[in-house]
Amino acid sequence: MSRLRLVILDVDGTLVDSQAIIVEAQARTFRAHGLAPPTRERSLSIVGLSLPEAFRVLVGEDGPWAAMAQTYREMFFALRADATLEEPLYPGVRKTLETLARREDLAIGIATGKSRRGVAHLVAREGWEGLFATIQTADDAPSKPHPGMILQALAETGVAAPDAAMVGDSTFDMEMARAAGIHAIGVSYGFHGVGALRDRGAQVIVDRFPDVLPTLDGLWRA
Repeated sequence: MSRLRLVILDVDGTLVDSQAIIVEAQARTFRAHGLAPPTRERSLSIVGLSLPEAFRVLVGEDGPWAAMAQTYREMFFALRADATLEEPLYPGVRKTLETLARREDLAIGIATGKSRRGVAHLVAREGWEGLFATIQTADDAPSKPHPGMILQALAETGVAAPDAAMVGDSTFDMEMARAAGIHAIGVSYGFHGVGALRDRGAQVIVDRFPDVLPTLDGLWRA
């Protein structure tokens, strides 16, 4: 019997195209604190970090980052009621996850800068209950790129680092994966550029989420 392997997935920018609601929630948060909103590029550059760390980066250590993180949480969940700000799955995500779930040699996990509440909303919305062997959130470990989320996922599933891979769209995902000693796969369609992903340790870049499965098999055969 083949040994169990673990594929750990980022959420925003990898599974879900959440950029519209993220950018709007950030803009409203900045205005609520009397500050000019960042550019769209700047807004998306910190996606993947935990909220306190993200706002610390955006406004600096001396800025009101802690209060802004709380405001953002309130803005984000309020905006979920706005039908014009969708958070659709990227093409091929649903079918590919179903294929991954049928593999007896694979377990699926999540490691995300979202809160556990945010992940629970997504899982319920998509009917993904029971799909993930491990779910690591910003509530459970230090912010990416610290390897804590991955190390906890490995411990929970009993999978060794060489038998695990991280799939994400951000440099934080790639740095986290390499720090934990697991494979790092970047996706080109998310919030960070391909060059940056390669610079931070991506072994492979895929252009479509369905390409993740053959890429994983190729890495583990190498």
